[in-house]
Amino acid sequence: MKISGFTIVRNAVELDFPVIESITSLLPWCDEIVVNVGRSDDDTVGLVRAIGDPRVRILETVWDFARGSTVLRDETQRAMAACRHRWGIYIQADEVLHERGGQAAVDTIESVDPDPRVEGVAVRYRHLFGDPFTEARNRHWYRREVRAVRLDAGLEIHPFRDAQGFRVGPRHRPIRARLADAEMFHYGYTRSASALRGRSRVDRTLYPDRDPGVGDGAQLGWIPGLRPFRGEHPAVAKDWVERHRDDPERRVAPPRFRLEHIRYSASDYIERLTGWRPFEYRNYRLV
Repeated sequence: MKISGFTIVRNAVELDFPVIESITSLLPWCDEIVVNVGRSDDDTVGLVRAIGDPRVRILETVWDFARGSTVLRDETQRAMAACRHRWGIYIQADEVLHERGGQAAVDTIESVDPDPRVEGVAVRYRHLFGDPFTEARNRHWYRREVRAVRLDAGLEIHPFRDAQGFRVGPRHRPIRARLADAEMFHYGYTRSASALRGRSRVDRTLYPDRDPGVGDGAQLGWIPGLRPFRGEHPAVAKDWVERHRDDPERRVAPPRFRLEHIRYSASDYIERLTGWRPFEYRNYRLV
């Protein structure tokens, strides 16, 4: 069974995305990878081309930031539409699929393919925060998300909002998904201080109504649920992780209590006891 991969990226050098690691982590499991590269202020196209694998297809595009965060949805949809195969694995430019679960993701796709009830495959998440050896784990951070979807045109599966996940049809029904024994590592908040400052500037364009938070972007706001990460990073990301182990300008603000932290702490306590996460936001329904 042939499987596509797809992603979008822009200003990967300036914003310090581990996009090479992202794409490389999909290559063992995909027969093609469509990379939508938005017109950049750096040589992102050259960076992606340097992978040198014929399975990587680049779409050179111009993104309309006047649309706000919906530009991420629309450009992800453009990458999806360019895929040639029946299933596609989606990865964001700051995510890396752990090789330990790649085969499990493919096996899950193949096992559910004959069952039309299943429209997607979800994977577990590791959100690294502040440095590659600290993990964020509370209700604010999604613990699972759909990262493989059927690409049949008639199903009307589309990226939702800012393309964190996917929904179905004009009423944006949650996807019916099966969970795979695979993990995606999210490195967006472990990039260099200069990249986090750049991210903050981009976010002000994408999310003009969002609270900008504290500092200049290089200082991340403290949140409850930060824990040491002592596991194994994906093999393709280990060099990137070592380069980002320490950055004196990248820091997490000192702990500061807010009322909203009460519900995070209560939810975390319940999840530790029962495995159930109260009021969990999902773009999918497990079947």
